[in-house]
Amino acid sequence: MADVTARQRAILMTIVERYIATGEPVGSGTIAGCMGSANVSSATVRNDMVALAEAGWLEQPHTSAGRVPTARAFKLFVEGIGQERLSLAAISSERRSEIDARFADVAGTQAVLERTSKVLAALSSGVGVAIAAMAGGDQLEHVHFSRLAQARVLAVVVTRGGMVRDRVLALDQDLSAGELETASNFLNENFRGWEIERIRAELRARVDRERSEYYRMMQAAAQLWAKTLPESNGLLGGAQAVYVEGVANLVGAHPITGTDDRERLREMLGALEAKQRLVELLNAYIDARQESVRVVFDLEEHAPEMAGLVLIAARATMGGEMLGTVGVIGPKRMQYERTMSAVGYVAQVLERQKSATRD
Repeated sequence: MADVTARQRAILMTIVERYIATGEPVGSGTIAGCMGSANVSSATVRNDMVALAEAGWLEQPHTSAGRVPTARAFKLFVEGIGQERLSLAAISSERRSEIDARFADVAGTQAVLERTSKVLAALSSGVGVAIAAMAGGDQLEHVHFSRLAQARVLAVVVTRGGMVRDRVLALDQDLSAGELETASNFLNENFRGWEIERIRAELRARVDRERSEYYRMMQAAAQLWAKTLPESNGLLGGAQAVYVEGVANLVGAHPITGTDDRERLREMLGALEAKQRLVELLNAYIDARQESVRVVFDLEEHAPEMAGLVLIAARATMGGEMLGTVGVIGPKRMQYERTMSAVGYVAQVLERQKSATRD
């Protein structure tokens, strides 16, 4: 902020607040009227707004229009939101009771995560996201493989912790329905109750040892398992359930004015619907050591199709153990204090629900 005076900062924050409230470009006359006791003229505000635009804090969508904040300005605005403002924007006791009630009738990891994404979508103007890691210590209950097409298989894994993971696999070689059934039977009969990570290690060891007539079956089972639950890659692990709700909210937040806007919106929605893309995005930004809600503006650096969107996310933990991530993806123009408070509170609810499911 070395290039901004105290007055210009006050003007900039007022512009951000007005733009969030109205969604319309903000003019100098409006800002002068909002400055109150500062008694700043429209001409002074206009000159400061020009300086702010030249410094990259504001942009002008149309020649005759007012100014709108850039991502850099929104980021500065969020950095200025202290704990006191978050407390003022915190969810009311009535709203907390309502949220608690929405989780009271759900049990099991899958149901809790699905409900979490719906609650976050309802609380925000964006997309509610809930992603949980499949812990390496979770145990296998059942695995099933179904042939979809040439070298394409649907794999479904159920763990004793209540996680259900389905994934379409692209295989290096085609396997018949009989071979898939043999592989699933082998895994279920030999590894039910085993920890997920231990199964991977044992399969590798057996493939290295076996040179008998069922070597091909062993190799097929190992390949299917490796593709169904790949090696952990990053913070959240390699096998994760992803729940997304409220994608339609973005349609109203991004008015379509032409072919370019329509194509950009299509890419944006497509990226949100590609659940693995969300996993990669959250892996890139959410730190296991983080203890508070994080707001990320530069999503396009990791996923270009996410340009114009903001991620507000928090990790969900229990006893220091990383359980997953909950968050909201929405437009830059959103009620930041309210959404940050909502994400933080729902993360706490998820933690309590996870504790209940393990008791």
